[in-house]
Amino acid sequence: MKKRNVSAKGIFNWSFLIIAFAIIILVNVIASLVYVQFDMTDDKRYTLAKGTKEFLSNKSKFENRISIKIYLEGNLPAEIKLFRDAIEDKLRAFKDLTGNRIEYVFINPNNGSESEKNDLFKSIYKEGKGIQPLDISYLKDGEQTQLMLWPGAEISYSNSGIIKENTIQFLPGTKPGNPLSLQDVNEVLENALNNLEYNLLSAIRNITLLEKPRIAFLQGHGELNYNQTIRARSVIAPFYSLTEITLNDSLAALNDVDGLIIADPQTPFTDKDLYIIDQFVMRGGKLMCFMNTLHLEEDSLMSRGLTNTVRKNLKLGDMLMDYGMKLNENYVYDVQCAPKKVPFADKSLMPWFFHVLGTTSPHPITRNVDPVSLHYVNEIKFIPSDKIKTSSLITSSTNSNKTGLAPLVSLEMPLSFGNNPKLVDNPLLEKNKICLAGMIEGRFSSSFANRIVSEFADNKNSNYLNQSKVEGKILLVGNGTFIANKYDSIINEKTGEIMYRAKPFNDLKFNQTLAEMNKAMYYGNQEFFENVVDYMMGEISILDIRSRQIDIKNIDKAKLLTMSGTLKIINVFLPIVLILIFAFIWNFRRKNKYASMKNSGQ
Repeated sequence: MKKRNVSAKGIFNWSFLIIAFAIIILVNVIASLVYVQFDMTDDKRYTLAKGTKEFLSNKSKFENRISIKIYLEGNLPAEIKLFRDAIEDKLRAFKDLTGNRIEYVFINPNNGSESEKNDLFKSIYKEGKGIQPLDISYLKDGEQTQLMLWPGAEISYSNSGIIKENTIQFLPGTKPGNPLSLQDVNEVLENALNNLEYNLLSAIRNITLLEKPRIAFLQGHGELNYNQTIRARSVIAPFYSLTEITLNDSLAALNDVDGLIIADPQTPFTDKDLYIIDQFVMRGGKLMCFMNTLHLEEDSLMSRGLTNTVRKNLKLGDMLMDYGMKLNENYVYDVQCAPKKVPFADKSLMPWFFHVLGTTSPHPITRNVDPVSLHYVNEIKFIPSDKIKTSSLITSSTNSNKTGLAPLVSLEMPLSFGNNPKLVDNPLLEKNKICLAGMIEGRFSSSFANRIVSEFADNKNSNYLNQSKVEGKILLVGNGTFIANKYDSIINEKTGEIMYRAKPFNDLKFNQTLAEMNKAMYYGNQEFFENVVDYMMGEISILDIRSRQIDIKNIDKAKLLTMSGTLKIINVFLPIVLILIFAFIWNFRRKNKYASMKNSGQ
């Protein structure tokens, strides 16, 4: 009887082992066939953004297959290998969402004969118009090694017999003979990882666009010209067809335009101009206004220490007020501000309350966007209405205030508030915040409902509308030079230092004063502008990706050194202690088991 029990127990144990082994094999087979990823990070860095999922899942965005060739393969340093794997993880997730409408392959450009490699290099470099090579220098097996990478991809899309091709640059290239160390590459990799999803989706979005929405920059009223807005144009040009338009009293001037940008007008609008813009809005056109109601002479302020402001009286503000938003003839000043150089002291800075660093709101346009720099910005007020939705996008801080109408501006103003300036009685109250950039959405009533322009009233081609045909959007930023070119960063080839210079092709992120002093300070101006345009034109999904913020937590090296002893104990001795404890418990239970069997046998 005892023997049968022992035999049955043995059979049970063997059956259990066989079943467990079979389950393990089955799980591994399924895992090899099905891609499943669990994201346990706080910021969900390995989970696709909601906007990405919406875009890729929408078959109307692209129906045919996209092919991507990534030239990042081979015997790579560990840091680059991790980045390569991150690209593959993203593309695998993209492929799953699109139902195999995306195919990709990793290619080692250093494979093949010298002739084959050179031919490939030429084809992907495209004389500087394709992928830019990256030279890195690092230690391998104790020896200094130099490796040339092609950290980019070629993307192609075919639709209706038309093949579109483009390139993606994942990491910046280097000049021949100036390799980067792995330490320098690591700094670049952090930013590249943070922007990887957005860069991949932007490339897909760009190449699949068959017809770009048309955006016009208005001219004819002293607005910023082409050279003054060339950087702003360059960041949206891949996704929109851009043009310049002068109205010239033509009712049809804006007929083929989807969005209209009015940037820093200086002279009044005629009733005819306003009527044309009004009817553009009534037809569903998207109106984006960057403007001031006042003019200030900066040169006079710096030379005399104070200056007057002059009203512009553009009349455009009157029309905007009819829609539901008003631009006041004052300036907002704020303790949260950018600095200004002290006159006659080039290297001295002072806080300049009129260079406001605007606080962004949770709205999709401004979510996770850095503070926005606005110089001499006007206050925006919303006119209450049940018909429209209002959104305050950028505000001043709680420690801010506003001047009177058409104020006198003096450089002594910051000094008058002392070292701990309080611009209001209670600088912590939320109600102190002042709107600097806002948006209204809904069905608007025509500004000319009771005063149609006589020249157009009897025109059969006028097709006058007194109400919006569709839901419309109007954006207003109380600063006209918001998208104007200022400074660009360049590398000093002799010293390797970053310098900043005034030129048309600049980044909108730099502060002018600090750029002149070779000090970098980044603002959210460019990202805000991109988000504004995409939201206004209906590309809302892309905002979720661009504004996504991934916190890359750097290792605290000082803390690591102080904890090195503790970490060694945990990593080396703790596993040994645990094994010994387990062995002791197992041996103890084994002795008791056999002791009980021996006693029962007796």
